[in-house]
Amino acid sequence: MQKHTHPFGSSSEAILYSLFVVVSMWLVFWADHLLKFNSYEYGVLPRSLEGLKGIFFMPLIHSQNDVRHIVNNSVPTFFLLAALVYFYREIAFKVFFYGWILTGILVWAYAENKGSYHIGMSALIYLLAAFLFVSGVLRKFLPLQAISMFVVFLYGSMIWGIFPMEEKVSWEGHLMGFGVGIIFAFIFKGHGPQRPKFQYEIEKEMGIEPPDLEGIYLEKVRLAELAEAEKRQIEKVIVYHYMDNKPFMASKEETTTPVNIPVDEIPPVIDPSLEKLPPNF
Repeated sequence: MQKHTHPFGSSSEAILYSLFVVVSMWLVFWADHLLKFNSYEYGVLPRSLEGLKGIFFMPLIHSQNDVRHIVNNSVPTFFLLAALVYFYREIAFKVFFYGWILTGILVWAYAENKGSYHIGMSALIYLLAAFLFVSGVLRKFLPLQAISMFVVFLYGSMIWGIFPMEEKVSWEGHLMGFGVGIIFAFIFKGHGPQRPKFQYEIEKEMGIEPPDLEGIYLEKVRLAELAEAEKRQIEKVIVYHYMDNKPFMASKEETTTPVNIPVDEIPPVIDPSLEKLPPNF
């Protein structure tokens, strides 16, 4: 028997927070398009004081020269963030915002400064995908394992993005986000939703030893078989008559006396006539 409670958040919260992040991305993109204030300069410029501000602003900034950049990032951001908020409501904001900051710091420290700014939400997309997959596997909880498989089905091909295969693609951001997501899955393993425990697991944690049902059953069977054997056991006794060494015409009262002798005490029967035979007979 399992102790089951509903450990997840609400779908309305998941949708609301995900929409807020996606709308924020589009508002920054729209403002940059109208005002032409070169928002990319608020991205991460590795190993430079100027680039430190990108740690906070990098995920919200997208390329003005290619609208596909923000379009391709909007759908996975909404879906993965909604899954995080719904399934991991207790730790969702820690994973998302701590991951936001830590990923930016690692990109700033690890990436090579080639004069290019690192921008876009894709680093956090890799973080969310890695966290949802690894966390679902570690917790061994069916709904979370299902979302892990769904993430792999939809975004499994993203794994190639952590390698330097395309120019002008921040593979360093993808790699850092992917690594942070895996690390957070282990760090927060004991927090948030957990697999419901069976009754015997709870009793074991409380020090309550379960009864040995098998041993009790076998003991009852043994006692029943022993009782049945005792009922079937019958004491075998031979009853016979013998005559006293008196004249043949003695009365009946004097000649016969019934005696009950156990089987193992019966003396051997010897024919008296055989004692008178010659030795070589």
